[in-house]
Amino acid sequence: MTSADTLPRRLDVSTLREWLSGDAPAQVLDVRTAAEFEVGHVPGSVNIPLSQLPRVCQDLAGSGRSRIAVMCQSGVRSEKAEELLRENGCAAARVVDGGLNAWQAMGGEIEQGRPLWALERQVRLVAGSLVLLGVVGSMRYPKMKLLSGAIGGGLAFAAASNTCAMGNVLARLPYNQRSRRDVDEAVARLTSG
Repeated sequence: MTSADTLPRRLDVSTLREWLSGDAPAQVLDVRTAAEFEVGHVPGSVNIPLSQLPRVCQDLAGSGRSRIAVMCQSGVRSEKAEELLRENGCAAARVVDGGLNAWQAMGGEIEQGRPLWALERQVRLVAGSLVLLGVVGSMRYPKMKLLSGAIGGGLAFAAASNTCAMGNVLARLPYNQRSRRDVDEAVARLTSG
C-alpha cells in the first residue's frame, strides 16, 4: 500500500476513478451541505459538511486510511477541508480537482437522492429576492435601492474572491445540515476498514 505522504495532494478525476476501482479503494468524503449531497453525489461517498468537519478531524486523522478523496461542488470547499484535515494530522486527505462538476463532466456516475435545492440555487433565490425587494421598495423608500447595490456588490466580491458570505450563512441552516448522528455514522464509515 502507498504511504499517504507520497501521494499527490490533488487528484484529477481519472486518478480518482483509478483509486475507486483499485484493490484498496479510496473513500470519497463529500464536504458539501446535506441538501447538496442529497441532490447527487459519487456513489459510496460519505457526507460531512465542511461546517461540521472541525468536530471530527481528530477521529479521521486516527482512522488509518491511506487515501481519502475530498470533494465538493467545484473544489473550493474541499481545499479548505483538506487543509483542516492536514492541520489535524490526517495526511491521507486529497482534493479532487474541479469537484463534482469535473466528475460529472468526465461522465462519472452520480447517485441521486431526494430533489432538494443545492446551495448555489438557494443563494440565487435569496440574492434575487433581496435585489427585487430593494428595487420595488425603492419606489416608496428611495434608500432601499442601497439594498440592491449591496447585494450586487456582494455577488461581485463573491465572484472575484471565490468565496460567498451568503452561501456560508445558508449552509448553516438546519435544512443544509446533517444531524450529529448522521455525521457520526459518516465518521464510522470513514474510520472502519
